Amino acid sequence: MSAPLVRLERVTCCYGATPVLADVDLTVATGTFTGVVGPSGSGKTTLLRAVLGTVRPSAGTVWREPGVAIGYVPQVETVDWNFPVTVSETVLMARTRGRRLPWAGPDEKREVAEVLDRLDIASLRHRHIRSLSGGQQQRVFIARALLGRPRVLLLDEPTSGVDVRTRHDVLHLLADLNADGLAIVLTTHDLNGMAAHLPHLICLNTRVTGEGPPAEVLTPAVLERTYGAPMEVLQHCGLPVVVDQPRPGADTASGTPAGIVRLRREAG
Repeated sequence: MSAPLVRLERVTCCYGATPVLADVDLTVATGTFTGVVGPSGSGKTTLLRAVLGTVRPSAGTVWREPGVAIGYVPQVETVDWNFPVTVSETVLMARTRGRRLPWAGPDEKREVAEVLDRLDIASLRHRHIRSLSGGQQQRVFIARALLGRPRVLLLDEPTSGVDVRTRHDVLHLLADLNADGLAIVLTTHDLNGMAAHLPHLICLNTRVTGEGPPAEVLTPAVLERTYGAPMEVLQHCGLPVVVDQPRPGADTASGTPAGIVRLRREAG
């Protein structure tokens, strides 16, 4: 691993007296790509905010390389899509701090054009963000985060509510950015479509319940510790596939457990 850009050591974060994170360690280095999975309320978003510095830990330490730039892409549910703003204007909002003039200069406009072109959405620059598809909207907010030339990119549920094709497009885009050296940490509920394809996973439920490659982390024992319910893990094309623990009985036509039948129908 390269020298760390951000390091969390035994970090605990509390809201009131209740710990949301407890004794969490995390190292983010150049070129790392980490997915964080866990149930709702497990502390995933708080972990990102601790890395970003918008949440101060109750205990433990957060170290960041001096001057390291960190980009953040929030959950799309937190965005006001009715706000009258275009794609270019949305990306430019990343530069509002420290600007002497209320309008963008030629250098900023050129940077916006470059980042939109890099993410293949230059043709959308004058479109209202509300009129975009889910995948296009996600690319716009990734572009906004990239305008600050970060070395670390944090994404909170980047494939929430999108279709399979969009999920694959976002995953490939992030893989390309990571191949260029960008360190990425993302949260996801999508164990099969997203998490199984990432090089490094952390399972989180207030505490870290598992960490490592998907094949080592997506196991019945780790998943039950994380989600509090039994799950089965199959192997498909060398990747783990997580299914609900089948209910008693099997599909009468095929003899296949109901949970596996459901997965196949969704995939088909």
